[in-house]
Amino acid sequence: MERKIIKDVMFLKLKSSPAGKADIPTAIDLIDTLRANSSRCVGLAANMIGVRKNIIIVQTPAVPLVMMNPRMISHSEKCYEAEEGCLSLEGTRKTMRYESVEIEYIDMSMKRNKASFSGFTAQIIQHEMDHCMGKII
Repeated sequence: MERKIIKDVMFLKLKSSPAGKADIPTAIDLIDTLRANSSRCVGLAANMIGVRKNIIIVQTPAVPLVMMNPRMISHSEKCYEAEEGCLSLEGTRKTMRYESVEIEYIDMSMKRNKASFSGFTAQIIQHEMDHCMGKII
């Protein structure tokens, strides 16, 4: 089900709690909400739809990728300055991002995965993981 995007900064600044199997309906709502906003959105975190769980979705070149409890296990030394927007905020803001990241996460089948990402996909993942930590660009 498509959910309303939360714009309450005080809510967005709250840290998310770990996600589990019972949170799969939230992950499905993230998929639906990303699809509904695909013309202006490439990723979402669960708190952006009002659920304080550590779940993100990222539009990869192939398919939308849901990550539960994503954790950065390594990153490149090299960073770059990016200008990012967010459905929860007006305008854009500058931030620093790693060029590549390695992420450990749980998928929708509750299987643990580890994958490396670079470029724009890595940037989206970092943005959404920041949301789970209560960090806003």
